[in-house]
Amino acid sequence: METRLKAILGTRPPRSLSCYVNGAWRSGVSRFAKYSPIDGSRIAEVEEAGAALVDEAVAAARAAAPGWRETPLSTRRRLLHRIADEIERRFDAFVEAEILDTGRPESQARTLDIPRGAANFRTFADLVGADSGEFFETETPDGAGAINYTIRKPHGVVAIVSPWNLPFLLLTWKIAPALALGNCVVAKPSEETPATATLLAEVMHAVGLPEGVFNLVHGHGPEATGEFLTRHPGVDAITFTGETRTGAAIMRAAAEGVRPISFELGGKNAAIVFADCDLEKTLDGVARSTFLNCGQVCLCTERVYVERPIFDRFVQGLKERAERLASGMPDDPATTLGPLISREHRDKVLSYYALARDEGAIVVTGGGVPSLGDALDGGCWVEPTILTGLPQTARLLQEEVFGPVAHVAPFDIEEEAIMLANDTRYGLAAAIWTENLSRGHRVARAMETGIAWVNSWFLRDLRTPFGGVRLSGLGREGGAHSLAFYGEPMNICVKL
Repeated sequence: METRLKAILGTRPPRSLSCYVNGAWRSGVSRFAKYSPIDGSRIAEVEEAGAALVDEAVAAARAAAPGWRETPLSTRRRLLHRIADEIERRFDAFVEAEILDTGRPESQARTLDIPRGAANFRTFADLVGADSGEFFETETPDGAGAINYTIRKPHGVVAIVSPWNLPFLLLTWKIAPALALGNCVVAKPSEETPATATLLAEVMHAVGLPEGVFNLVHGHGPEATGEFLTRHPGVDAITFTGETRTGAAIMRAAAEGVRPISFELGGKNAAIVFADCDLEKTLDGVARSTFLNCGQVCLCTERVYVERPIFDRFVQGLKERAERLASGMPDDPATTLGPLISREHRDKVLSYYALARDEGAIVVTGGGVPSLGDALDGGCWVEPTILTGLPQTARLLQEEVFGPVAHVAPFDIEEEAIMLANDTRYGLAAAIWTENLSRGHRVARAMETGIAWVNSWFLRDLRTPFGGVRLSGLGREGGAHSLAFYGEPMNICVKL
């Protein structure tokens, strides 16, 4: 099918994406190419920020920090709402940029990624105004008493390092509360997804955000832009979403200055399916939790444990749903599965498919690369894959794949399912599927994760805590938890 994006790819000249520092567009020390995962065509030339430009960005943020901190809360809130308004005004441009960078189906960008980006600014603009702090009356020996109350003061300069899997959603999830609390920001998006971050910088400029309050530096991570930023002594706090190995490196860098850190890292999430579940709804839910964004969501399910009486029916039903997924151009209404983000990541996922076969897995469906014809064969496509037959100790059941794959295994009793689900170094999320809500509550409480869903997945209230335990992260984001990270509490005691 001929689509609008198909006509653009390979014919439109690559876009030029610059850094944004102190209210001005800036060149870097070099440029790097961004290739579309849809067909492998070059879609952008991106300025890479060197150490000197990172220095300038941090200096600009530090210079702007006192004025932004003292800006009336009502003004900051109004600016955040204007940012959301401007995102919505440029909605189609954000959608196109997101799907060209990631290849995700346009329907997902229109219903999830870009709306959530705007919602993040509105949510934290409203929440910061509702944070009244704590207040205590205190007895004193002279009987006069005292009062204690708390305020939250911004850290100053926050370094934000965001990932490529949900680039706009997760970047704004961090920027919005940081700005709302009165911090200035230096943001580094993934080198794989620079486009919507650049559009966001245009929005910041258009709404009149003061110079230096928001700064954007493009570039790579180790020994490059990301490391220059996270090791910079002028950064007061660091927030990062990405793989655990990178998070550990940033933690070491942050320790040099004893700076607050917030990490949302990897996951090896489990779904537990009991025989009394609504099978059709559960199959739809598990298929979505496995294959959304081609499995490239930290919350995605990679391990499924199914009560033995319905195991065969469940595997067959999940197979049918996987085989109904259609890969193709993001703006083709028939497309329901996008590509992986890059050739490098596709090689990693395919290596896990091969490893699973070597470890003795039964491939129920998938396990390879689809043949799509024409230019799409130059993209980063893989087949949605369902496996069975592996022991719990297999690497595929212990290591995060971050692709469209799930291993399905049977269990006999509730305690066994809990043990299997918790048998991982990670601890981000779990999903429990059962019509017995007493059991749903009980099993959810037994999960060693930061989040547990019952009869749902990725159902989010932005006021609730988001984050994981073990290798899945440190700290929580969302609602008051984000405000707690981006604002340092201060107690004021007044003797009466």
